[in-house]
Amino acid sequence: MAVVNALGRRKCAVARVYVTEGNGKITINKKDLTEYFPSTILQFVVKQPLNLLDVAEKYDIKVNLFGGGFTGQSQALRLAIARALVKINAEDKKALRTEGFMTRDPRAVERKKPGQPKARRRFQFSKR
Repeated sequence: MAVVNALGRRKCAVARVYVTEGNGKITINKKDLTEYFPSTILQFVVKQPLNLLDVAEKYDIKVNLFGGGFTGQSQALRLAIARALVKINAEDKKALRTEGFMTRDPRAVERKKPGQPKARRRFQFSKR
């Protein structure tokens, strides 16, 4: 198997993934997964598509990750891994789709509007 690459985005985070056959090592920006995401919850989020298909120990994953915060980055990485797994084996798409790992989350921060302190918040108003 050659290198399979995929892209995942969430908010401002972008994850580029390169999957090769190996023994389950995930490297993010030249750091280990546990070093990059110390939180076990974020590690779990990243590994969800791999655990669903029972291929966590089958592939080595090299990741280029930038932008956004740690939650957005972990979810962008989850989408990228799911997309790469579908490129490897198209039959897995249905299982990943039902769990919601194939859907790009469109929610992003709403822009600040002029004449207001935040996106929706208005300045305090008093008639007198």
